[in-house]
Amino acid sequence: MDTILSLINVSKNYGPIKALNNVSFDVPEGSVFGILGPNGSGKTTMLSIILDILKPNSGGFSWFGEYGGSPESRKQIGSLLETPNFYHYLSAVDNLNITQAISGRGTKKDIDEVLEIVNLTHRKRSKFSTYSLGMKQRLAIAAALLGTPKVLVLDEPANGLDPEGIAEIRKLIKQLADRGVTIIMASHLLDEVEKVCTHVAILKKGTLLTAGNVDEVLVNEDIIEIASSNMEALKTAFENYKGVTNLKLDGKTVHLFFPAGTADIEEVNRFCFQQGITLNHLTMKRKSLETKFFELTNN
Repeated sequence: MDTILSLINVSKNYGPIKALNNVSFDVPEGSVFGILGPNGSGKTTMLSIILDILKPNSGGFSWFGEYGGSPESRKQIGSLLETPNFYHYLSAVDNLNITQAISGRGTKKDIDEVLEIVNLTHRKRSKFSTYSLGMKQRLAIAAALLGTPKVLVLDEPANGLDPEGIAEIRKLIKQLADRGVTIIMASHLLDEVEKVCTHVAILKKGTLLTAGNVDEVLVNEDIIEIASSNMEALKTAFENYKGVTNLKLDGKTVHLFFPAGTADIEEVNRFCFQQGITLNHLTMKRKSLETKFFELTNN
């Protein structure tokens, strides 16, 4: 898998405040790469640097293997850092015509296509002022898609949306990824990142805590969740079970914790059968991204 973007020891200061501290990671082609962190962690600063809006104090980046990027490479990058200033009294088509004319990205023929991608064709003649927040955000993404970019950079794409709007953006991101678009998105909505991202980088006060494949970042222990009609007997049976590093009785289930990659769900089921215990619940779980995020950031 080729690398679309590489950050190389990027640092950025605002006076005494270190917004980014020697940050390095790679974004693979075709990935949905989530940049996570609490407010003030440096997410927007990072996106602004890779889009040439800000200059780093030290370090740099490469797009498509070219250090610092180029005018040609930038034509392959669509971005949404804040909600664009669309004209409220104009339709989606008219607003995109203006965006296309000013940016020079794509052609007027692209407008119908991007509206179809973001599922706004049926409302393309409606005034922007009549759109829901989710529709407005989808139109902003349509504007970023003009010119058929290979990469889409989004800053908090679901911020401020209701659950329906969040679901719409989640579906759109998945559809764009299926089309082969590499997506780099900053977000604090951990649940959404876990549902759509293939890779993740976690920032805290400008420092990179971890980065990599979502499954690899999450895997530091396996969790098997079990339940039976006699929970106390079930808990007692597993207190000295080989390989269990921790055991918790959590309401109506027992959680068995194992080192990453060592849990054997079939062996647990077989052990219960041998002990005369009938399970009514047995499943393998992974630590949620939210749990991992809060552990890493101590927040």
